[in-house]
Amino acid sequence: MRSPKNRVLVAPFAGFLVVAMLMLAALALSACSESTTDVTQGESARIERSDAGGPARVILTARAADRLGIETAPVRTAGASQSAVAEPAGGRLLAVPYSAVLYDEIGDTWVYTMPEPLVFVREALSVAQMQGDSAVFSEGPPVGTLVVTVGAAELLGAELEIGH
Repeated sequence: MRSPKNRVLVAPFAGFLVVAMLMLAALALSACSESTTDVTQGESARIERSDAGGPARVILTARAADRLGIETAPVRTAGASQSAVAEPAGGRLLAVPYSAVLYDEIGDTWVYTMPEPLVFVREALSVAQMQGDSAVFSEGPPVGTLVVTVGAAELLGAELEIGH
């Protein structure tokens, strides 16, 4: 059987553990809120508007790009299995992963290109058909251009200032 003296020593130690756990939880929660406020307050992304009224340039910090999980893939020539659509007069059909394609409110299709590291620009494309996990198009960015396959919706939200 424990004596009352032992209980007195255990109680302050248990209280210390509870306080320490609460402090750790508070730190974890403040870290979560900090990461979301960085993006929404524009501290992790800068938007450069076009003088001509075209799509803006979205410039991210390395940390923001990492948090969004940005992934890219190059535009490629459409494969033989994707040639069911007649080639345009000006040349061959091109393809991007379907995950790169965004639709606007009137149904136009876009992709985000990455002309330089951490810089993203929305560019229109004319989708001819969907084939498996690829979007085959006749007009849009040239072969080899990097397009965003993961994180494009978040870039569009930043560009259009949605969620601020």
